Amino acid sequence: MRHDTPVDGLPALPARNTDTPWTGLASGPEGALGQLRALETLESAYEAWEELKRGHAASVIQFREEQARLTQQGSFLLGAVRAAGMDSSSTTPGLQQQGAASDFLRDAEAKLAKARDAVAQREAESEARYQAAFTEVRTTLLDRVQRYLQRSRPHLTLLLRRVGAERSILHVARVQPDEAVLLCYLLTQRVPSRYGFLFDDSTEDLSLPPAPLYAEESVASDAIRPDAPGLLRVIDASTDVVPLKGFIPLRVPRPGGGEDFFRLLQRGAVMEVEIADGPAFRSILSREESERFAGHILRLKLEERIGLDIEAG
Repeated sequence: MRHDTPVDGLPALPARNTDTPWTGLASGPEGALGQLRALETLESAYEAWEELKRGHAASVIQFREEQARLTQQGSFLLGAVRAAGMDSSSTTPGLQQQGAASDFLRDAEAKLAKARDAVAQREAESEARYQAAFTEVRTTLLDRVQRYLQRSRPHLTLLLRRVGAERSILHVARVQPDEAVLLCYLLTQRVPSRYGFLFDDSTEDLSLPPAPLYAEESVASDAIRPDAPGLLRVIDASTDVVPLKGFIPLRVPRPGGGEDFFRLLQRGAVMEVEIADGPAFRSILSREESERFAGHILRLKLEERIGLDIEAG
C-alpha cells in the first residue's frame, strides 16, 4: 500500500506541493492543524504533529527568553539606581534624592510586574492552544489508523533461514511506512510517535548501535537504551503512543501460559525476528520458538487481520 494513496472511503485530495515549505511554525498551532485537516493520509498527520512539536518548542523558548529579558531589565534598573547613589541603603546624603529614587524604583517595578503578568498570560494562552492542538492531532491520528486497518490489511512475507537442524533465523520482508505504522498499532494497540520510526538508524553515539527509543513521550534522554525487560515496561506504561525506534514489538503466547517478547528489528531489506532472552535479544531461534512465532503470525492471517506469505530458504 502506497503511503500517499488514501484507502477506500477516505477522500483523495491533491498532494501538497513539496517545493513550497510549510509555514505552520510561523502561524502557531493553527497552521499545523490546517495541514492535518488538508489531507487524510497517515504521513500528513505525522507531518502536522512534527510541525506542532517544533512550533511548541520554539514557543517555550521564546517565552523563557522574554521572561529572562524582563528579569535582566529589572536587575539593570536596580543597579543603575544604586550606581547613581540614590538607593535608600546608600550612605550618600540627600533625602530628596532617596525619595526620588524610591518613586523611580516603585514606578519601574510596577511596569515590570505588569509586563511579566502580560507575558505569563500570553504564555498560558499559547500553551492551552498547543495542548488542545496536540490532543486533536493524536485523536485524529488514532482514528485514521483504525479506519485504515478496517479497509486495508498489512501484508507480511515471512522468510525462514535454517541454522542447523534445530535452529533458525526468521526474516520478514521490508514493509512500507504506512504498513509499519499499522502493524505497530495492530500488534500493540499503540501508534508510534514518528512516521518513519521503523527506518530510522540514526544514533547519538557513533560507538553504539541506534537506540530503541526516542527521548519523548515521557522517556528521558538518558533512558533511551533500556534492556529488554525495561523496553517492555516502557511499552506497557504507554497509553496511545509509544516512542519506538527501529523495531516493531509483539507478544507471542506460550503453550503452558505466559508470553514471550519478540521484536521485528529493521535490518536493511528485511526485519529480523528477535526474542528477549534475559536483558538482551537474540536472533537465532530454537525450532519451537520459530514455529510458535510463525504460528502466531499465521493466526493473525486466519483472523483476516494481516496478509501473509511464508517462504522457506
